Amino acid sequence: MRALHTKPEKLLKAFQEKAAALGFDGVRVAAADSIPQAGARLKEFLDKGRHGTMGWMAETAERRAAPSSLWPDVRSVIMLAMNYGPDDAPEHHPLAHLDDPGSGGISVYARHRDYHDIIKGRLKELASLLVSRGGGDVKVFVDTAPVMEKPLGEAAGLGWQGKHTNLVSRELGSWFFLGAIFTTLELPPSGAERDHCGSCRACLDACPTDAFPAPYQLDARRCISYLTIEHPGPIPAEFREAIGNRIYGCDDCLAVCPWNKFAETAREAKLIARKDLDLPRLLDLLQLDDAAFRKFFSGSPIKRIGRNRFLRNVLIAAGNSGDTALLDEVRGHLADPDETVRSTAVWAFGKLASEAQFQAEKAKVFPGENNEQVRCEWLAVTS
Repeated sequence: MRALHTKPEKLLKAFQEKAAALGFDGVRVAAADSIPQAGARLKEFLDKGRHGTMGWMAETAERRAAPSSLWPDVRSVIMLAMNYGPDDAPEHHPLAHLDDPGSGGISVYARHRDYHDIIKGRLKELASLLVSRGGGDVKVFVDTAPVMEKPLGEAAGLGWQGKHTNLVSRELGSWFFLGAIFTTLELPPSGAERDHCGSCRACLDACPTDAFPAPYQLDARRCISYLTIEHPGPIPAEFREAIGNRIYGCDDCLAVCPWNKFAETAREAKLIARKDLDLPRLLDLLQLDDAAFRKFFSGSPIKRIGRNRFLRNVLIAAGNSGDTALLDEVRGHLADPDETVRSTAVWAFGKLASEAQFQAEKAKVFPGENNEQVRCEWLAVTS
């Protein structure tokens, strides 16, 4: 065990003050061995195939099961929270897009700069303070390594994993990012938070695709956040209408949580929503080529899914909009170079076009289509 250069209480006080100055809204400590059940729960999740196409979860399961599996020398884990809550303006409400089918719904966490870029540098600054005043070694993580952030956040006392499996805080509601600092120092644990969900099931009932087999269980294969962000290729037809106009992620289960009545607007300027990402117009988004997509979403987490996957999502929203003014833009994507975009465009065109329009376009396009998935989509659609 590494000896502390400074008394634990004094070290943690200095650390908390610095964290607050850097924009963090919560700091708690968990022992490295504080989540003994996490590995078994992860295994059950993986054994049931609920991770979908996220093969990296299975590949890293052993290291993910416990902090010491990832880094044997770790003794304590400092968990930090940074609030990204939306403000009270109607256009900033997490579900405002549902009343405006001509717009696209973007998850609150992605309406501003990529949180990885914001948080990681500040964690490194805090880690330097920890080493200089306390000694030992450190590692910092922001959702980019096999770390069980939510169970660790609960064990540290930042919140509890609600029935939707996300972390909920009595102070921050549902809107906060997590960062972790692993250290070889033995710091006094803050104590775990208990579950405050009670009999409430608002999050479970709000899910458009029934992605919760039971309270505290998630089947990612049915989750709109997974389908629009992590899932490659065409989105299964059974979920397309339920997706509505959600084009990147889904906040429904978070937004209805009663604990959000205590949430506050983000105080970090870089986490204030961009105005052009509150209710972006589908017509504009359908016109993005790869260069325009990269430019428009520069610095945004949306950029990482790429133009083709994003356009797939926008086309589903267009098909669900009922807005025939989008028909020409959707028609243009019937010849898109990417087969997933083409196949989704077929579905969207079938939703918006008249029978005569659909059959006329099919007669022009279908005979020359050489991708089996796209051909199947043409045959499956009935306008």
